[in-house]
Amino acid sequence: MSPLDLARINAEMGHDAQALTRWALGLGQRAIVTTNFRPFEAVILHLVTQVQPDVPVVWMDNGYNTEATYRYADEVTKQLGLNLKIYLPLRSRAHREAVDGPTPALDDPRHAAFTQEVKLEPFARALRETAPQVWFTALRATDSAVRAQMEPVSINPDGLIKVAPLLHWSSKQLHEYCVQHGLPNNFDYVDPTKGEDQRECGLHLAH
Repeated sequence: MSPLDLARINAEMGHDAQALTRWALGLGQRAIVTTNFRPFEAVILHLVTQVQPDVPVVWMDNGYNTEATYRYADEVTKQLGLNLKIYLPLRSRAHREAVDGPTPALDDPRHAAFTQEVKLEPFARALRETAPQVWFTALRATDSAVRAQMEPVSINPDGLIKVAPLLHWSSKQLHEYCVQHGLPNNFDYVDPTKGEDQRECGLHLAH
């Protein structure tokens, strides 16, 4: 795919999530969709599985999710019949906390290693095992300054085609989509690698 094609696709379909999803899956290449089951994640999962029901859904479960998030994950998985692939850190949360103590603060020098262990290493392992050529993500421009600069379709340095169909959606649009399609939602969500809102987690800086 040439950069010119990318510019055309973003111009023509960047604001049409369904069309962009159909286009990306229509490339006939191995695709995955990543999720963390944060608020409104059911939207991207519904969008993609309506076109390709068996697409691998990759969840890096860091072990620090709320009970509501785990229940939401199960509910969405059952409702949509997701082909869910769960990637866990190599150490359990209990093991990590027994040795290293509680989650390090954002300004703690150990925080980078914590993020590497609970999020980045499991994602690298997921990429090796699923070997995708197309990666769907629920990134939104309002998430952070980094994401505000993104395009709906981009190509990573490693050649992976990254597709963010919901990049330009508002929370109101996401809510209305959930209501229209009878999708559950979850607002009791915490990401221990980010802390405050609007902070980039590292996964999308690295990929």
